[in-house]
Amino acid sequence: MGKEKQPSGVGKIGGFFQGLGADIADIGTTFVEGDWMTKVSFLIMGFGPLLRKQFARGIAFLLAEIAFIYYMATFGVTYIKDFGTLGTHGRGFNPDGTVSYGDNSFLILLYSLLTIIIVIAFIFVWRMNVRQNRDGQRALAQGKKLPTVKQDLMSLLDEHFDKTLLALPTLGIFLFIVLPIIFMICVAFTNYDSKHQAPAQLFTWVGLDNFKNLFSFGTAGFGNTFVTVLGWTLVWAFFATFLNYFLGMIVAMLINKKGIKFKKLWRTILVMTIAVPQFVSLLYIGKMFAQDGLVNGYLMKWGLIQSAIPFWQDATLAKVLIIILNCWVGIPYIMLICTGLLMNIPADLYESAKIDGANPVQMFMKITLPYMLFVTGPFLLTQFTGNLNNFNIIFLLSGGKPQSMALNGGAGHTDLLVTWLYKLTINDTDYKMAAVIGIMVFVVTAVISLVVYNILPSVKDEEGFQ
Repeated sequence: MGKEKQPSGVGKIGGFFQGLGADIADIGTTFVEGDWMTKVSFLIMGFGPLLRKQFARGIAFLLAEIAFIYYMATFGVTYIKDFGTLGTHGRGFNPDGTVSYGDNSFLILLYSLLTIIIVIAFIFVWRMNVRQNRDGQRALAQGKKLPTVKQDLMSLLDEHFDKTLLALPTLGIFLFIVLPIIFMICVAFTNYDSKHQAPAQLFTWVGLDNFKNLFSFGTAGFGNTFVTVLGWTLVWAFFATFLNYFLGMIVAMLINKKGIKFKKLWRTILVMTIAVPQFVSLLYIGKMFAQDGLVNGYLMKWGLIQSAIPFWQDATLAKVLIIILNCWVGIPYIMLICTGLLMNIPADLYESAKIDGANPVQMFMKITLPYMLFVTGPFLLTQFTGNLNNFNIIFLLSGGKPQSMALNGGAGHTDLLVTWLYKLTINDTDYKMAAVIGIMVFVVTAVISLVVYNILPSVKDEEGFQ
């Protein structure tokens, strides 16, 4: 039998709206066919369950509605009414000379988004309330008994324990991950920067102006800088991933080779290189290759060079050096992973290949490499996407330098998108363009991940290597 055809993106969108339409139709049917308790529950949540003696459910729905109304009346409406403008008057002075703090665009945007999320959550709770009334009414009509308060509470520790367990983590994810991401996306459509920084100054919506600026190749535009930094980011991620991967695999094969003595010693030495925190080792190595560092000092002392090599002042030298030094950090990780995988390759395969006259290179290309790529394909993808956002190596070694007047936004020749984003935020306080760069980092990472993941052999054919 052939594989089932996966639904396309358009099909999924169509299915979503089809399901939404069916849900709305079910709400209408519930109201039309519902008894008076069910109909009142559309307005007063929990009314039906309370009269049907499902007190736990009724009180929970009623408290949720009271809390929502209280929040909107005392807090939510105050901010969401200004969501379209993000404030109309900033800090100033009253006629009596006192300071008038006015609106705060940052808080208006933040709390407006929080209010929108709460409204959406309330709609889901309201829909659950309607469904509970429908199910309760039908159960009674069929002569069934409704769950008691004790049964409802016990279900939270039994068949619904997963919901109980995940309630707080889900709330934390929305507050500390989803909300900041949505806030960052919204900032990309504002003029939030050092000249429009709350609470002293207001910022407002500017539409797609920031994205136009990112792809503008004029003198003041960010187009040239974005293309330059993106190109280096992709080159860096490629070499940082695959150079470490193949060199780490070779090191693992050399250590595992029969006849090699002191295998544990060599592995221990390599592991010790990653035991030292990168914050210490990379900063130290970066200073070693400075113009007045140990490397240049000894090379001149030994007469090998006449003047200091500009390792961090020359863009090409800096990029090559960063890739090489990253091998020192990355190879031990790959070596450890490959060591375990190499031991799982059946020795019979190599014995059969030797009998057939295969040389070591042929055995590597036909046996070792296909197996390693099949097993470690998802890991390679993870490493590549991780290197796209590898802040530590770049920031601690070169800080993104050398700088260039040809690059805008404080970017340097060795900056990745993520380090450039950091500079825009910390050094230039250009939050709007930093948010745009953050969105582009997500787009680049997501596109590469989705494309590569879908063509990985270990994903397309999970039983292909047997």
